[in-house]
Amino acid sequence: MNLHIVPARTGLHWAMQGVRTFWRQPLAMSGLFFLFMASVSIVSMVPFVGGALALVILPALTLGMMAATQTAVQGKFPMPSVLFVALKAGPQRKTMFHLGGWYALLFLGLMVVSMLADGGTFAKVYFGGSPMTPEVVNTESFQAALWISMVLYIPVSMMFWHAPALVYWHGLPAGKSLFFSLVACWRNLKAFSVYVLVWIGIFTGSGIVALLVASALGDAELMMPILMPMGLMVTAMFLTSILFTVQSCFTPPAHPDANSHTPPSMD
Repeated sequence: MNLHIVPARTGLHWAMQGVRTFWRQPLAMSGLFFLFMASVSIVSMVPFVGGALALVILPALTLGMMAATQTAVQGKFPMPSVLFVALKAGPQRKTMFHLGGWYALLFLGLMVVSMLADGGTFAKVYFGGSPMTPEVVNTESFQAALWISMVLYIPVSMMFWHAPALVYWHGLPAGKSLFFSLVACWRNLKAFSVYVLVWIGIFTGSGIVALLVASALGDAELMMPILMPMGLMVTAMFLTSILFTVQSCFTPPAHPDANSHTPPSMD
């Protein structure tokens, strides 16, 4: 496994590859994204520990979206079962749960830190324990907790960006996968900065389109019914693009593993 340093413009290429691949199998990728969200929602309903369990399975489900993208790149229709491929019996399943455990621990840790700013209001809103109202959102303490969480989540996101793929396709232990993912994101920070800016532009553009359509129809209340499906579709495109960041940053394994899904190629 070798780490590659890519130019900044590669970030745009990653995003565009995600969009193009999504439109190769739009029904499948949209359906898998909805299944992704439904799985997290159902698990989160487990009494007492549901929120933590939902965090634990997120890396595995993210790997499932990468595997689905790889299937779409190969011109095949990704079946729903591909989303759970990392949770099936195999040498990587235990490590994937270890990875999920670290994600839950770090995420809950940053939420605890955010409580120092607002006494836990932001955390309650995030986990659905308190309603999100304009009065709550506009308070200085809530805004401070929000920004603290966002800043602290950046290194967590960098650690887990490539980690599921490094565990599943490269067979790395959880700790090493987190380290190499962090290094890859840092060494390719320019490309990832462009990548993030492109997706911010795409999400913003979808909001502007929804506003223009609602205005053209003469009913401002139509904006949200238009924006929601557009936002979900763009989010599915974003998840589809993650695989291409892994392909560019790491050389694929020299030998395919025993999993039913082949490791990502550099093509």
